[in-house]
Amino acid sequence: MQNQSEKNTFSWSEFYAHRKEIRKLYPSVYKLALKKKLFDIVAAELRGKEKILDVGASTRRLGERINKKLSGVTYKTMDIDRAKKHDYYSLDEIKETFDVIVLSEVIEHISFQEGIDLLKRLATLLVSGGRLIVSTPNLHHPNRYWDSDHKTPYRYEEIAAALVSAGFNVRNIYRTYNDRYIRRFVRVYFMAWLHRYLDVDFAKSVVVVAEKP
Repeated sequence: MQNQSEKNTFSWSEFYAHRKEIRKLYPSVYKLALKKKLFDIVAAELRGKEKILDVGASTRRLGERINKKLSGVTYKTMDIDRAKKHDYYSLDEIKETFDVIVLSEVIEHISFQEGIDLLKRLATLLVSGGRLIVSTPNLHHPNRYWDSDHKTPYRYEEIAAALVSAGFNVRNIYRTYNDRYIRRFVRVYFMAWLHRYLDVDFAKSVVVVAEKP
């Protein structure tokens, strides 16, 4: 675990600089590639017989899809909810490293500093070159973020900058949106101009893929 002095080394000026650099690379949320589901992004990052840790795994739904669609992947979970069966119930229990870690719709439930500390802690559980995939609600969506248990909103450039501040290299940023075929087709190919004019987005989540150096 990190000691208190390590946790207090966060620099706001560096964070703002990282955020500015991300905006140069991705000038608008509408420039982010659109994927249907988080699984599509995760599957593209798995290279054969790798180990993946799902943090905040809830019902282990991601693992079900991985086991069904991919072979040779070792899937493990961590969640504080002991009502469900998981491999770990605390990060402190984990004594192994992973090739990929998924943190899906978790970081917005804790404070900003706790989020930075969490990202740094997850970095210690990754092998060199390992990937951390972080999903969080898209603030450009009209109502996606506004759940009563959410504490910290992140724009796409802010969650990416947080990852850089935690020592990661950002490899890509995506939006995820899945819907019935006709509705998705209309929104993606006909209504996108209106969404941009109103500065809203139909994509529900932003997903950042970052790599540990």
